[in-house]
Amino acid sequence: MRYTLYGKTGLKVSKLGFGVMRLPKIENDDGDQQVDFEKSTALLQRTLELGINFFDTHHNYHATQSETAIGLATDGLDRSSFVIQTKNPTWRDLEEGETHRQRLEAGLKRARTDYFDIYLMHSLRMQTWEKVGDGFMREAEKARSEGLIRHIGFSSHDKPENIMKFIDSGFFECMLVQYNLIDTRNEEAIIHAHESGMGVSIMGPVGGGRLSIPTEISSHLPGGRSSGPEAALRFVLANEAVDIAVSGMSTIRQLEENVKTADISTPLTPEEKSHIREIINEKKKLADLYCTGCGYCMPCPNEVNIPRVFEIMNWKRVYGLDGPARKYYAGLVEREKDASQCVECGECEPKCPQDIEIIRQLEEAHNALS
Repeated sequence: MRYTLYGKTGLKVSKLGFGVMRLPKIENDDGDQQVDFEKSTALLQRTLELGINFFDTHHNYHATQSETAIGLATDGLDRSSFVIQTKNPTWRDLEEGETHRQRLEAGLKRARTDYFDIYLMHSLRMQTWEKVGDGFMREAEKARSEGLIRHIGFSSHDKPENIMKFIDSGFFECMLVQYNLIDTRNEEAIIHAHESGMGVSIMGPVGGGRLSIPTEISSHLPGGRSSGPEAALRFVLANEAVDIAVSGMSTIRQLEENVKTADISTPLTPEEKSHIREIINEKKKLADLYCTGCGYCMPCPNEVNIPRVFEIMNWKRVYGLDGPARKYYAGLVEREKDASQCVECGECEPKCPQDIEIIRQLEEAHNALS
């Protein structure tokens, strides 16, 4: 595994990070899904064996079970041998009597650790920063002085110009933002953060799984490789301003394949980068519908599976996979979770970090796929 220093934090981190938000799951007696802790423990421990030492989590992932899974898998291990990056959902108002400190302490208890290496303001937007930034930073700095956290950063889906402002605020040591083959809008901010001495980690390097299908971009990599995830990861890691590509993985097979890709040290040539850039620009013309599958728009009161509808639509629109797209969409129609169930109530759109016009895009997707 290749390693790098994470900005000026002094942390030596693996180039591939494990996003603890897509763990294997099982169905309980009530029909609800929960983390399969036996499988997730084996998966996370294999992660460490392969040299990945960076876990990115948040207590919202798997309804608090993400942090619990890390605690179970790492209990008794040398705490200095791995890094935990977690988040405080400052976009969500504190409940009556609740404090940011309580959220932090609950996470520490679940993860069975005395401290978090990195603590992020989660999904930070300018309006959130202006509303709670001062209060959060006071509490975070106090927790850092007490050793409960080591470094403070932010994650964001905000506009690139606002991300630049967060970088220039001087409050943060690192950031987590989106960047991949079909979404390069944060490239300038990534370079700026790196030049400012901040650690830079990337979410969605494989587009939340959307880039896991083979892509013609792969043919421009050394050896003409055909793996979609490999092309996506190599593109992200080829950016010298990127420290860590954080990928959510559900199986040991996915893990081992991604580790092999992250270990490839052969740099992309200027010609390969140019070819890839040409293809990306062409794809971006088609990809006006783009969704990371974060699920923040859910649940839909009418049970429309919004992320899945958009995922399937991207198969057709961006990658030209018309047949598979129609097949999988028919499955949504059968379960009455397709876009035709939308009644335009508008609950989803304010929650979307990408500011997608969800109602309009759902109608377009249904017309194209049904």
